[in-house]
Amino acid sequence: MSRMLLMTAVIAQLALPAGADRIELKGEAAIIGQILAEKPDHVVVDVGYTVLLVPRSQILDISAGSGSPASEPAVELSTADTASASARFYNTNTGGAKARTVRDLVSLLGEGVVQVRTPGGLGSGFIINDEGFLITNFHVIEGETQISVEVYWQTGGQLERKTYKQVRIVAMNKFKDLALLKIEDEDAPPFRFVRLGDADELAVGERVFAIGSPLGLERTVTEGIVSTKTREMMGELYLQTTAQINPGNSGGPLFNLKGEVVGVTNMKINFGEGLGFAIPVEALKFFLDHRDAYAYSTDNPSNPFRYLEPPSRTRQEASTKN
Repeated sequence: MSRMLLMTAVIAQLALPAGADRIELKGEAAIIGQILAEKPDHVVVDVGYTVLLVPRSQILDISAGSGSPASEPAVELSTADTASASARFYNTNTGGAKARTVRDLVSLLGEGVVQVRTPGGLGSGFIINDEGFLITNFHVIEGETQISVEVYWQTGGQLERKTYKQVRIVAMNKFKDLALLKIEDEDAPPFRFVRLGDADELAVGERVFAIGSPLGLERTVTEGIVSTKTREMMGELYLQTTAQINPGNSGGPLFNLKGEVVGVTNMKINFGEGLGFAIPVEALKFFLDHRDAYAYSTDNPSNPFRYLEPPSRTRQEASTKN
């Protein structure tokens, strides 16, 4: 891969004028081209004969040339707006967060993890901003509109349970098994929330832990390691973990030791032990960044609860009977 990037850099250097941007990569490679846009997860670079999407995780440094679009204020403003829009809705650690013990993190994160109840069962979830927006699995609320959320407020060193019954479905993606809800009780104070991390930075063997309500046993903490980052199940890639996942954990967070959400727990293999799975946080970020496309509305063609008009013949028969 490094050789290919170095070759790209050489060709781009010949094809582009002086003043182009230089992107230093891991593995002593570099790309020289014109930066068209800088996104939270990647940088878009024109290398003369094609356009590359360079992942942020592979970039060490960026040197902007005098003639590049990156040095123009209009592009910088657009990039800042994109980043801040995401940051306002969900939060990430901008600085280098330090690893802590699970014991310390559980007390810090306790108020951000919730229990989601419906007439058909229960699951887990987690709050992503102080306005009461929260994430759970689609299958936890599938077919349900009567939803309540139990939040655990910390008072006097103890967690006190508070149930909120005014909960709205904001968006859902059936195929990624994700749902975005919002607590709309008028008397609700600003909520404590958890931060989203980066599953790409996870290493196999790294320690992670889950908080949820398996089998209704609320506030249960299970710890394990990342078994693999790319387990394919039903055409999707999941994080596989030895942290115990059981019914009721669905929709809850999988944390790294920095206290960041790296996955959304959603299933396990019933006839095995230590075989739990979580949706990578990158899929969650994509869902949140494009939440308008998954809005819960019968007018939205992406909505899984979309009811189409009956065939014309059926309508004619109905009108005749009436």
